[in-house]
Amino acid sequence: MAKKVLVTGAGGFIGGFIVNEALRRGYEVWAAVRATTSRKYLSDSRIRFVELDFSRPQLLENKLREEISAHGAWDYVVHNLGATKCIDPADFDRINYGYIRLLADTLRRLNAVPDGFLMMSSMSAIGLGDERNYTPFTDDMPTNPNTKYGQSKLKAETYLHSLEDFPYIALRPTGVYGPHERDYFLMVKSIAAGFDFSVGFRRQELSFIYVSDLVAAIFDALESGVRRRTYVLSDGKSYTQREFREIVKEELGKRFVIPIVAPLWLLKGVCYLSEWLASLQKKASTLNRDKYIIMKQRNWNCDISRARADFNYTPHYDLRAGLHETIRWYRDNHWL
Repeated sequence: MAKKVLVTGAGGFIGGFIVNEALRRGYEVWAAVRATTSRKYLSDSRIRFVELDFSRPQLLENKLREEISAHGAWDYVVHNLGATKCIDPADFDRINYGYIRLLADTLRRLNAVPDGFLMMSSMSAIGLGDERNYTPFTDDMPTNPNTKYGQSKLKAETYLHSLEDFPYIALRPTGVYGPHERDYFLMVKSIAAGFDFSVGFRRQELSFIYVSDLVAAIFDALESGVRRRTYVLSDGKSYTQREFREIVKEELGKRFVIPIVAPLWLLKGVCYLSEWLASLQKKASTLNRDKYIIMKQRNWNCDISRARADFNYTPHYDLRAGLHETIRWYRDNHWL
């Protein structure tokens, strides 16, 4: 009998890939969405949709009870729901911590704790790394998140850890890119126009993970039986902004791209101003105080050795291979 998996945040960039990877592996897949969620990349007829409203706890519990009564408890839950930008900073805590606590508590109350519960966390849960010697981030290094987003992710991790015997896994990926993703697309689009913007004049080591490698890691970890562990994930390499630019330039067939480096003080001013202007319109700004802290960070290098050892994590895409696939998708879908 096929195992059952519930995927929250299924309508997002990563969520769609999680659902498709689960289907590829033969799971029965429930995609948790809201009524307003786009299902553009969730077109497979095998997907079972379930509308979960995390803002209304009793309705959430009733819907979960209904699904569990009809089909049995899920073998795995992948909690991919979260906020990366908010109008009110308090919403990071409400969504990234509050929703995962609500889901875990509800599953426990319904006696439906899965065999494995994987939460999508972030390297931002760790905070600032070694900016002098550029020592890679590790799974066990001390945490001191310096953004509201990172603090909310660490709080969620800590809560799951506090639940005795709760079978959680927390993945802390670095920058995730691939088809459908829009933030890195803006960087590619800028390079296509002949300009590459970066910030800060000190050395910066960037890291990336292609979305297909991330979703494979999710199920490899769940299927391996490891539990109550936390892992940083990347493709195992570090890159400079120039290397990123050169790969994109070659993929696009561009001869000349002008690099433009903005000082950190200018970036800070732009981020704070953008956040303030967006708040007047009651919108969330991509450029904000959290984003400034993230963009100014110089070291994003990762040590993925524990993931390799524990569940044979094997990245198949370095940045060149991943960008090749991503840019091809952008072109095929007329984004470029």
